[in-house]
Amino acid sequence: MRYKVLVTGRNDSAITAFFEQITDDFFVLSSSTRYEDIVGHIDYFAPHVFVYCLYNEARDSIVQMLSINSRLMRSGIPCVILGSKEDCDEFERIAVNVAALVLHRPLSATAIKEKILDFMQKKKIKGSDEDDMAWTGADGFMGTQEPDAQSDAAKEEEPVLHKKHVLVVDDNPMMLKLINEHLHEKYDVATAVSGRVALKFLERRTTDLILLDYLMPEENGLSILEKLRAKDATKDIPVIFLTGVTERKKIKEALVLKPQGYLLKPVDRDKLLEEIAKLIG
Repeated sequence: MRYKVLVTGRNDSAITAFFEQITDDFFVLSSSTRYEDIVGHIDYFAPHVFVYCLYNEARDSIVQMLSINSRLMRSGIPCVILGSKEDCDEFERIAVNVAALVLHRPLSATAIKEKILDFMQKKKIKGSDEDDMAWTGADGFMGTQEPDAQSDAAKEEEPVLHKKHVLVVDDNPMMLKLINEHLHEKYDVATAVSGRVALKFLERRTTDLILLDYLMPEENGLSILEKLRAKDATKDIPVIFLTGVTERKKIKEALVLKPQGYLLKPVDRDKLLEEIAKLIG
């Protein structure tokens, strides 16, 4: 059970801590402080909690939280602010009654996690099972629930040119976010934080190509590729491995099942787009 956390603000070190140090209980996505970006991520990512990491925020950015908080409240999403006492006091002076929880820095990443978890549990807000930790949509993050029949019918009436679909599998949320940023303008993107989540996703959905991290905890990419190749429904899906591993032995091991490609991290955007275009256009 994990909580989906949407973070924003100018405090880069605090945001980085969410991605790098406290991901065991949180699945994290970051947004710019633009109103449109925040609202879009609230709609598509459907976070359990919204965290504003403060650092000398512009007054206009704080004022817009009065409108954003209305959207949060309609969805039952609490707003947490994290920053120095001065920054938090200024936020609360301008955006009155917006913050449901105030965290004053300095706080360790562990202390931040524990305080947010304690708050969520007291509010009886439930997290998501790992099977639900995959999203798809125009910006790469939308619930995996099936669309209703009415919306399907409406879509069929419209002459929409559908993008090809790419599923990205990686246990690193920052890598998922980076690749989504590389691809979302040209492709529909879904992300999964583990091979198990990806396989569960493919039981209900289809994809045109899979970007698969080679080194992951529990099951590595080679094991996942073996399972994909063993099923009729997934055996023909093109797979490109993503990994930081450069040893020749590991590369040969990965090529045994004949993936359609192999890219080394950090992934070059142009090379990534070129390799995907070769396979699915």
